[in-house]
Amino acid sequence: MPKDHLNTVFKGALILSISSLVAKVLSAVYRIPLQNMVGNTGFYVYQQIYPLYGIGMTFALNGFPNFISKLVAEQPDETSKSLIARRAFHILSGLSLVVFFGLQLGATWIAAHMGDVNLAPIISAVAWMFVFMPWLATGRGYYQGKFLMGPTAVSQLIEQVVRVAIIIMAAYFSVRLGWDNYRMGTWAMSSAPLAAICSSLIFTAFGLRYLLAPAPAPTHPLPSYRKLTKRFVIEGGTLCLVAAVVILLQLVDSFTVMRGLVHQGQLPEVAKALKGVYDRGQPLVQLGLVVATAFSATLLPALTDALAKRQPIEFKRQTQAMVHVSLALSMAATVGLAALMPQINRLLFGSLEGTTALRIYIISILFAALITTYTSVLQSLNEYTAMIIGIIAGLATKVLANYIFVVHYGINGASTVTVLSLAVMFAVMWLGSPEDLQQVLLESGYLIKLLALSAVMGIVVVLSCHQITALVGPILANTRGMAGIITVIGVLIGVLVFVAGAVYARLFTIREWLVLPYGKRLIKAVAKGKEHHS
Repeated sequence: MPKDHLNTVFKGALILSISSLVAKVLSAVYRIPLQNMVGNTGFYVYQQIYPLYGIGMTFALNGFPNFISKLVAEQPDETSKSLIARRAFHILSGLSLVVFFGLQLGATWIAAHMGDVNLAPIISAVAWMFVFMPWLATGRGYYQGKFLMGPTAVSQLIEQVVRVAIIIMAAYFSVRLGWDNYRMGTWAMSSAPLAAICSSLIFTAFGLRYLLAPAPAPTHPLPSYRKLTKRFVIEGGTLCLVAAVVILLQLVDSFTVMRGLVHQGQLPEVAKALKGVYDRGQPLVQLGLVVATAFSATLLPALTDALAKRQPIEFKRQTQAMVHVSLALSMAATVGLAALMPQINRLLFGSLEGTTALRIYIISILFAALITTYTSVLQSLNEYTAMIIGIIAGLATKVLANYIFVVHYGINGASTVTVLSLAVMFAVMWLGSPEDLQQVLLESGYLIKLLALSAVMGIVVVLSCHQITALVGPILANTRGMAGIITVIGVLIGVLVFVAGAVYARLFTIREWLVLPYGKRLIKAVAKGKEHHS
């Protein structure tokens, strides 16, 4: 790969990574004020339908654009690139119309099977987003296939900013004007198609030139629509499935948690509020995943480069760095959140309801981060079998066990099955991956060191929080302000203990430290300390 071209790829990957990071943080953070404004039941109404939006945006943002970019990159000239994009647009248009009409016509049926027929108008509102999915996915895929990540990054940010603004406005007017929760939910989910329209405007020039104008004569043979559709279903479908793993588990929750709680004996209104409490875990897991995967993702271009240059030793080193950094950050985030969960729950959501369920739920961060990292490596190796089997096994676990566990154990059961499903997914992927990739987790006692260090960090944080609570007294400790102070102190103590322990135990190699924020400074500080003591 020429140096200039490689620099373009690296720069594009960085732009897209930064925009994705900002979009993910926005997507997680807005739900906290939303829950505070509309309460547990209002949050339940929004979260019940959110997975439908999430799946649509996964198709439009990750899965299909990545596949289309591959199709575009395969073409030998500009005319072929534009023609393959046009064919992709036609195929996606057919798919999106099927989904759109399916959701519109089946809205009442879907809502009834979720246990709440009042959700039907909200399903109809979110369905309109799928009309714009082909335009977005094709535009993003075309530019990514030419290694131009700017349009995708800008459209991604516009989509999130517009959507979040509309949702918060809907919540505000709901409180001010006394709307019921379902009216609020309909307006909030109308943000999806409106945001899709705004982000689609970025691709207006592209669409008018390449998708809607008369097609030029082909310069090279193109795959038939039949072959292309088959590739869309197999390759594109696989990428979409991988990108939508966590959202698919949430979709299972939408169909089983509310109904399971009612079957358990809860009144419908109580069940809705409990589902809203359970859904508090989703923004926490999302934020934890942003932290856990953001820095390891910076190694992806280097991984691709090593593979392209056929450097197996360098590829293994980069893979090891990705897995180690992702696992360490996800473990630290999981243990830290679990230790601070009572304070975080009160600070962010105003009560201690569901603390146990949330503590179980955030273990998802650990397995979801590992799944994300391993799928990135397996995709670069074109190893899809283990991924598909793993995802199917995990989803089957969730579908078969969730309702039963909710009936017997309430929202604690739903949290447990989510973690179990992700664990099954990762276990199958790990066992089905090449031996070198399996060994990455087991080399040089890394896992034992990390578990010991995380346990020490968790114990120190819990004891510190108990000590502060005892000093200020139970009344003051139960206020949101004090919960915030304890959380900040707990986070600082946790970070100091983890970093100091990682240095002492030599948890990371120098390469891995350099991936982390301020890692270079820390290496220099430790080196100076050793010189001073010698």
